[in-house]
Amino acid sequence: QVQLVESGGGLVQAGGSLTLSCTASASIFRLNIGSWYRQVPGKERELVATIYNGGITNYADSVKGRFTISRGNAENTVYLQMNSLKPEDTAVYFCHTYIHPNHYWGQGTQVTVPS
Repeated sequence: QVQLVESGGGLVQAGGSLTLSCTASASIFRLNIGSWYRQVPGKERELVATIYNGGITNYADSVKGRFTISRGNAENTVYLQMNSLKPEDTAVYFCHTYIHPNHYWGQGTQVTVPS
């Protein structure tokens, strides 16, 4: 069983920056994907960014050029550096990984960017 714990959310003014951290209970991110999703009430959870075990990254169009996903050296942490934040980035952000055949999610961390 893998536990994921997110941290780093908060309230930030538009144009500001935040870094989210996802810490896993084991060094899983060397061999497994790490992803960040976000969700606002009444909407489906949206994939924001993914880092694959080879280091390749992928981003939603809405965050390209503003967000950066990365892995920590210990390979049990995935980060999401968020710059130039906009009110539409307001959401609960969830960390995710997939280790066959299971999906694992963190509890989420709130990011609020007032308009």
